[in-house]
Amino acid sequence: MSTVIPSLSTLKPFLRQFEHSQIKKALWQLLNTLIPYFFLWWVMLRLYQINPWLVIPVAFIAAGFLARIFIFFHDCGHQSFFNSQKANQIVGFFLGLLTLTPSEHWWKSHAIHHSTMGNLDKRGIGDVETITLNEYRRRTSFGKLQYRLYRHPIVMFLLGPFFVFFLRQRVPIPWLNKKAGFSVILVDLLIVLALIISHNTIGILPFIMIQSVTLYITGIAGIWLFYVQHQFPEVYWARNNQWDYVAAAYKGASYYHLPKVLQWFTGNIGFHHIHHLRPRIPNYLLDKCYQSTLLFQNNIQKLDLRSSLRCMKLALYDEEKHRLVGF
Repeated sequence: MSTVIPSLSTLKPFLRQFEHSQIKKALWQLLNTLIPYFFLWWVMLRLYQINPWLVIPVAFIAAGFLARIFIFFHDCGHQSFFNSQKANQIVGFFLGLLTLTPSEHWWKSHAIHHSTMGNLDKRGIGDVETITLNEYRRRTSFGKLQYRLYRHPIVMFLLGPFFVFFLRQRVPIPWLNKKAGFSVILVDLLIVLALIISHNTIGILPFIMIQSVTLYITGIAGIWLFYVQHQFPEVYWARNNQWDYVAAAYKGASYYHLPKVLQWFTGNIGFHHIHHLRPRIPNYLLDKCYQSTLLFQNNIQKLDLRSSLRCMKLALYDEEKHRLVGF
């Protein structure tokens, strides 16, 4: 697809009018999401006392609200949910805690993702590991097998959430700053405290089951969203000397067109090309920004539920054809 990329100077007037946080919208989002989530948590606890298997259907609904909570946490990291930096830090920390995600640690690695997304010479932090076709051909048989296993849907979407949310986020990345490392340790300690409190109140087994099942389902949805937003046939990848920020946002991030109910639960993150153009735009204004001008609607990488499923077979970037291909 031949994509005409507007200049940043052309886009700025349309983007800037949506950069300002709105306290009423942010507070309303917290209310209409946290209250139902905690209510469903209470329902699952009651159902567990009847039959633990009854928790699972309700967990799917609760996971939708938890995914939305994660988007608010994500916005706090971009300093877009509230105008106040302190409010973003405090609220974001506690929102992250609900998904066992250390705020400063995740925000730091995610900022690297935003600054390097689509850059073939700066891969490896905050992205889905993607190698080129030539790099794959140069690998040993064992190296090829490792990469094939990593990209397999069962590993990526079923094992991946457990690894990311329950294991990897328990250990700080050594070369990130001390603040990021401290946030990991603090969240780990609070998890231990929560386990101790639950052991002496509701019981440690129901606490672990309810939180783990809900978070695992949320993790599957989260990894899928992140995957399809950056893994599609005509995605943008370029070497550092040719890499362009606006092109990376327009061609390297998709517009994931979802049914309205899923758009609500995913906090408008489907407007991912706009999010990468201007991360300071809060989730609750992304839709309005998209509707404000045809510049954000034309010549973009649009996916729907059906077309996104075909992206699972993609695995390698062909630098000659400028597209992702399968094995």
